[in-house]
Amino acid sequence: MNDRADAIDLRRLIYFVAVAEELHFGRAAARLAIAQPPLSRQVAQLEADLGVILIDRSRMQIRLTQAGSVLLERARDVLERLDRAQREIKRIGEGFSGHLRVAFVGSATYGVLPNVIKAFRLAYPEVELALSAMNNAELKRAVIQREIDIAVARPSLDDEELKVEPLHHEPLILALPAALASAQARPIRLADIKSNTFVLYPRKPRPSFADYILKICLDEGFIPKSQVLAQDFQTAISLISVGVGIALVPESVSQSERPGVTYCTYIGSNPGASLSLNYRRDNRMPHLFNFLKIAKKVTSARAGLKA
Repeated sequence: MNDRADAIDLRRLIYFVAVAEELHFGRAAARLAIAQPPLSRQVAQLEADLGVILIDRSRMQIRLTQAGSVLLERARDVLERLDRAQREIKRIGEGFSGHLRVAFVGSATYGVLPNVIKAFRLAYPEVELALSAMNNAELKRAVIQREIDIAVARPSLDDEELKVEPLHHEPLILALPAALASAQARPIRLADIKSNTFVLYPRKPRPSFADYILKICLDEGFIPKSQVLAQDFQTAISLISVGVGIALVPESVSQSERPGVTYCTYIGSNPGASLSLNYRRDNRMPHLFNFLKIAKKVTSARAGLKA
């Protein structure tokens, strides 16, 4: 075999398969939508490249040589694999396959995000969706360092490398130990319960959602004298359930009942809590934009139901 056989021309391989399957140059040419003379020349050139005779032309009806039969079998496999690879790559390029990494703050597991994830999985079942929980600081580091594709944060992440898309805005409510809630007169004014211990989260790093809540308290004219810092939202709710203190939390949290915890509205400063989708400006992967599209569709439908 000469040096030219080191790489087989793909077009010539396709032409050979057509001739080998039709066992007729005219029918093969018609199948390929080309003229017969260039087809014959390409097959002959393939034989010259390989240094073997692939087609026995000595009879009225052509037939494959032993080498031709082996090449046909191998060529079919190569072309099938190539076609499969092209289809797979195309689906990844269109966002219908591949993987997407999404991380979120703990409180995002209530409300709209689970519906967005469910809708995305339904629309793109072949996309592997990797999910993980992080606090805002971890989210910012991970998305900037390309360890995740989308950070679902509260509040939004502030960095010039990131783009922010609003996902959902909701009011804040009080989370109280059940015993305290039953003894508290209604309506509850935030300033009237300032003597209670405020459970804030996360503990670190700062600034964080904890500082956002402290700013609300300051707007009401006080700073909680007694504060307990929890590492995350789930720990904060657990502390409230055993009577450690109270907390301001997103309204969607109340959709999941927790023994020992009562949720209620309050009177006072309530700028609400916003959930946002944060991603790198230079991330152009179609999976990300498909997720954003699904998120907008779900939140629009949700807003329509509430209207």
